[in-house]
Amino acid sequence: MAQKVIRIGTRDSELALWQAHTVEKKLNDLGYKTEIVAVKSTGDIILNKPLYELGITGIFTKTLDIAMINGQVDIAVHSMKDVPTALPEGIVQAAVLERANEKDLLLYKTNLDFLSQEATIASGSLRRQAQWMHKYPNHKVVDLRGNVNLRMQKLNDNYWNGAIFAAAGLERIGLKPILSPALSKGKGENGSLSYIDLDWMIPAPAQGAMVILAMAKDEFCWQAVSELNDLETDICTYIERQFLRTLEGGCTAPIGAIAKFTEDTIEFKGALFSIDGTQKIEVEKVVPIEQWKKIGFELAKEILSNGGKQLMINIKETLKKDE
Repeated sequence: MAQKVIRIGTRDSELALWQAHTVEKKLNDLGYKTEIVAVKSTGDIILNKPLYELGITGIFTKTLDIAMINGQVDIAVHSMKDVPTALPEGIVQAAVLERANEKDLLLYKTNLDFLSQEATIASGSLRRQAQWMHKYPNHKVVDLRGNVNLRMQKLNDNYWNGAIFAAAGLERIGLKPILSPALSKGKGENGSLSYIDLDWMIPAPAQGAMVILAMAKDEFCWQAVSELNDLETDICTYIERQFLRTLEGGCTAPIGAIAKFTEDTIEFKGALFSIDGTQKIEVEKVVPIEQWKKIGFELAKEILSNGGKQLMINIKETLKKDE
């Protein structure tokens, strides 16, 4: 019997294509036929403005949503942290793959002396910028846009002391500096760049996870893809994204969240920051696994009632002024 070829939609960056090929191999191993279709998103084309100024929710995913709705691709593969918490009508979350490294890391050029001095750090993420300024209020942060390769090149070409990246992205395409025995643990070098893990920085909701979207009416595709779902990652990212959705943050607000399984409990840590990093409202809790469906909602409500509601109003007003 002739089998449908599953057309896998992806952005055309090296990292996005790596993710799409990873999904393709997993589907091929299950016996499905596939084809990769690469498209360029608006977020990849407009690089001279901060993401929040573009005013488009899901700027990296919208192009693929349209391609799926128009029947040009059957499924779409994304870094889950880029996907809006509310999916377009007719599109469903078909699978979440096992999570990779969820941490952020700092790439830097020479040494870490700048941490105790005045310095300039680059990042296009409001979450990363706010957390960095909260910890290092004497530092300056600048916007940094583009795919992973382009951002690394910009770091090398500019006067900045360092730039913040998602560890998973660098690891997936082999760009994370290699550990050197000559350096202390947690540091590495690759040409002129070294790195340290930012263990103190709360990651973006669903950071390190890949998600596959499909059309709800396409039973063949979403059933095929559902075989790739990792239940633990699915539950943890659900909690984090529920937390984000309840705070009404969208993908660009300074919100961090991480949920982790620990035997029969789930550890959750989440925080909301002001744009300039001066304010931080944090929540941390360990709850029984059976309570997972409402953890994100309840802890976001806790933040909102602890000053978060006004802080979210202030954030939205600040972003509106900057547009």
